Amino acid sequence: MLENVATDWSRVLDLYAGSGALGIEALSRGAGWADFVEAFPPACQTIRENLIHTKLADRARVYCAKVLQILPILGEKYGIILLDPPYGDPTVHAVLDKIGASPLIGIETTLVVEHSRRVALPNQCGPLNVVRRRRHGDTMVTIFRQEE
Repeated sequence: MLENVATDWSRVLDLYAGSGALGIEALSRGAGWADFVEAFPPACQTIRENLIHTKLADRARVYCAKVLQILPILGEKYGIILLDPPYGDPTVHAVLDKIGASPLIGIETTLVVEHSRRVALPNQCGPLNVVRRRRHGDTMVTIFRQEE
């Protein structure tokens, strides 16, 4: 789905990374670099192991921290920002607000949020607007980009 929307695959940010599957998939499809953010230490170790196993560790960094704590530390623009927060996470709107006002967003940034269909996301995140929503059972995928 992202191959039809995202235009800048140079840097990927995988927030709430879990096993790292989304960011690793982006790296395997040609992304130049990926930063992974995950708060649960055993999951951070799993991401590191998965990066080694896939021979992609030299193109990635794992931050073992909470998303809201790490966002102010990250300063470079990302072509793709992936969010897959736990469905009950009450901070998802605060995270979107921080991302929308951050220097992480560039002209070609694509922001992808996987969330419960019962969680209503805004139609805008900073300079980014919703360009696509897709429902899969209880899961929604909402994609934001700058309108041309």
